[in-house]
Amino acid sequence: MIFRQLIDKTSSTYTYLIADKQSKEAILIDPVLEQLERDLALLKELELTLVYTLETHLHADHITSGGLLRQKIGSKTVVASKCGAECADRFVEHHDVITIGSLSIQVRRTPGHTSGCISYILKHNKQTYAFTGDALMIRGCGRTDFQGGSAETLYQSVHEQLFTLPNETIVYPGHNYKGVLSSTIVEEKRHNPRLRLENTKEMFIEIMKNLKLSPPKKLAQALPANQNCGIIRTKTEKSPKDITDYDAYRIIDVREKSEFDGPLGHIPKSELVPLATIRETAQSWNRNQPLLLVCRSGFRSNVACELLKEMSFIDVTNLIGGMISWNQLDEKEQN
Repeated sequence: MIFRQLIDKTSSTYTYLIADKQSKEAILIDPVLEQLERDLALLKELELTLVYTLETHLHADHITSGGLLRQKIGSKTVVASKCGAECADRFVEHHDVITIGSLSIQVRRTPGHTSGCISYILKHNKQTYAFTGDALMIRGCGRTDFQGGSAETLYQSVHEQLFTLPNETIVYPGHNYKGVLSSTIVEEKRHNPRLRLENTKEMFIEIMKNLKLSPPKKLAQALPANQNCGIIRTKTEKSPKDITDYDAYRIIDVREKSEFDGPLGHIPKSELVPLATIRETAQSWNRNQPLLLVCRSGFRSNVACELLKEMSFIDVTNLIGGMISWNQLDEKEQN
């Protein structure tokens, strides 16, 4: 096994590179946008193929590079199901297994810091490793006062899903603010001031209630970006006269077939995808390809643009005025 623990010093976020020595397949756990070039360089130096990026939760203090890595080198993004990031390639549930080469990584649901937190458990050469995100940190844990967090739920998650691991399990957290790299399950059982075994659930709830923490500095930027795998979604609007090259777009007409074949006609090379079917049909489309959405007047195509944004399409444009404006422009050019 190849293993590297990496850090983004600004957010004190740990990223973990794990790879199978034989197949050279790799994963990154919690990659950070600002460290994209570092991570790409390391993968190249070690001659590794990045198969997956794994998120432990929807982060509020940094932006993931999972989406950009997918664009650049074709890796797939993995998140917990129903965590609020519909952009991912794979949505995992409790006890799902992620495989790279001979390595198998088990998913465990550990909500509480957020409602969608998961931890990743790896067993290799008789040693167990737990990548716990913000559920269990070294002598601490993640806050529980936003993003669907719950102190009661976090206490149960740690005690039922993490403290039941072998005592010698090495704990690799999502953050550390004092430069400590790792811990073990038995250390946290004994010494974690919030979660040690002698603390009751009621004590833990009281501790968390009294933290009174300020919101994360990047909250307003990070949450919406991470809902889209770290990619900032864009939607533009253009009138027919503003578009000089229709071939630069994949043109999607969201009207009904009778309208597509009707008096207003349709733009050459456009594809008919009625609005009611676009969510299902678009599942297989390239999310990076520029799309131009068209309807009769621009209303339905605007709705389609919003749907595609939710599905993590990067570049969607609404044709203002739709086919009515397009035909008017065509008539002017003919005259």
